Amino acid sequence: MKGGLVVVGGGPAAFAAAAAYREAGGGGHVRVVSADNDPPYNRPSLTKDYLRGEAEEVELSLEAPAFYAEREIELTLSTCVERLHSGRHTVDLSSGRSLEYETCILATGSKPATLPVPGGDDPSVHRMRFLTQARRLRGVVEEASSAVVVGSGFIGCEAASSLARRGLTVTMVSTEELPQLARLGREAAERIAQWLVEGGVRLVGGVEVESIRDGSRVDCADGTHHVGDVVLTAVGIEPQSGIATDAGLDVEHGRVVVDEHMRASAPDVFAAGDVAFARNGAAGRHLVVEHWGEALAMGEVAGKVAAGASSSWAQAPGFWSEIGRHSLKYSAWGDGYDDARFVAHDGDAFTVWYGSGGITVGVLTHETDADYEHGMSLVSAGRPLP
Repeated sequence: MKGGLVVVGGGPAAFAAAAAYREAGGGGHVRVVSADNDPPYNRPSLTKDYLRGEAEEVELSLEAPAFYAEREIELTLSTCVERLHSGRHTVDLSSGRSLEYETCILATGSKPATLPVPGGDDPSVHRMRFLTQARRLRGVVEEASSAVVVGSGFIGCEAASSLARRGLTVTMVSTEELPQLARLGREAAERIAQWLVEGGVRLVGGVEVESIRDGSRVDCADGTHHVGDVVLTAVGIEPQSGIATDAGLDVEHGRVVVDEHMRASAPDVFAAGDVAFARNGAAGRHLVVEHWGEALAMGEVAGKVAAGASSSWAQAPGFWSEIGRHSLKYSAWGDGYDDARFVAHDGDAFTVWYGSGGITVGVLTHETDADYEHGMSLVSAGRPLP
């Protein structure tokens, strides 16, 4: 079946790409082919209000079914794209069908990484990325009294906090001495640790997990072990770039190499979101970015350019996180800094300015929105540290 645009994936980048393509006047068929069982939904809520039982699934959808019908966007769910044939402009589906395209946008995203230890792949060990996983975890939590969370990234911190607020006894186990120490610096990490402890999370840092037994016991290299009715591993993600690799597209860091317009190395193929290793026009280099907002932004760029409009990715990446009753806002290029300047404000508000060679490369704020907005402009413009 011939068509104008085929979007592969069902997350924020895929949603934004299809919507932007139509809004920019893109014609022909628009098909979004997603391996997910659910229409595009708000993933950041999964570890926050949804896991806490404060939001229901109906509130997670990015748009109602009428949105897609009105724009003539065809959603095909629970279907994988198994192969991309860029030379003949077709994709093969797991259903046995093949689709022809004029333009293809790869927005396949990522999946949660499996902890590479014995028992890490036990089906009873939970991971968090998709609504199906969150749905299962939320159901189990209703009967649980304790949890062990492995990993101290933002997903791990958010989930641990939410589980503690559900009344579970929660232990967080991490190789990091403090949560987010490498990414955000010591003073910010100490604040996050304080919030988690105050919220009822027990922190066990600086230890390696050796195995997980029966999906409930986490054994550590220092001889200790931690037991929970629920074990959740939050140890990073793996980009879903297999079809791009098989198709011969340029791939680096497990991601599809694209320019600031999201164009890949094959004609009429774009990539956006977690699966893209995109060049940022303001940074002047390719970046690894895993933020919800950037997936939307990249998808919008890809959709507009596919429709013949002009657009490029040239903003400083940014996102927010909610840990207990505290919110963090973070904007940074994300590929390193040599200076972190912590500034305390009234109450428990604070700002951290990140620099490299004296140039602002990031900002982290808690209850200082003016600094966040100012910081984003400094990062994008490559201005000196304030």
